[in-house]
Amino acid sequence: MPFLGIGLHILVAIFFAVHAVRSRQQMYWLMILFAFPLLGSVVYFFGIYLPASQLERGARMAVAGAARVLDPTRELRAAQAAFDFTPTAQNRMRLASAQLDAGDAAAAAQTFEACLEGPFAGDLEIRLGAARANLACDRHVAALAHLEAIRRADSQFRPEQAGLLLAQALAGAGQADAARTEFEHVVDRFGSFEAKAEFAIWAAGAREYQLAHRLQNELQSTMDHWNRHTHAMNLPLIRRLETAFATVPRH
Repeated sequence: MPFLGIGLHILVAIFFAVHAVRSRQQMYWLMILFAFPLLGSVVYFFGIYLPASQLERGARMAVAGAARVLDPTRELRAAQAAFDFTPTAQNRMRLASAQLDAGDAAAAAQTFEACLEGPFAGDLEIRLGAARANLACDRHVAALAHLEAIRRADSQFRPEQAGLLLAQALAGAGQADAARTEFEHVVDRFGSFEAKAEFAIWAAGAREYQLAHRLQNELQSTMDHWNRHTHAMNLPLIRRLETAFATVPRH
């Protein structure tokens, strides 16, 4: 057993040595890794490998975001071409997601509904996409039907996202009391910024001004501790909040 442990340390050191060579690190890392396989690997992991991985992930996200800005319909065109060439269920699902991301909620709703007519009729991920698409084009009753079906099938499936969508669908369908109850349930259970923001947006629209201001204060307290990156990531939601509160009387 001791030999197995020593061998594992060496294998890990070799892995990091390969990474050091490929990423053009200083050659003294090779000496450290092979002279002190365990300690050297730990130091290399936290000092070089992990930060590099995070930077690469951030770079990939930045490139993807830039690509969407420069060519916002690229994925939609690619998904449509893939479906036209091979109309499989997987390509239909990809097309539905691309349509929704591109802002064509009506087409996405229709495509998601078609996905549910085949062998994937019980797929909760597809049904959630259908709910999102229907909600985005104000088909609240249809969205509500999908979300209630999800909850019956598995109440723990994407509970925060499904709960927020359910609350919004209930509100759109004119069931204000049920919507408030669902929002309260999601906020009490998860307490996330998104949950409180969606509840605040609903409260502002429903003229629940006291509740809206309380949530607004809690959200502002959270935002006061954010850095610029976190603020930028949540900017679309923040803008929706600002729009919702534009007509709310000051307290």
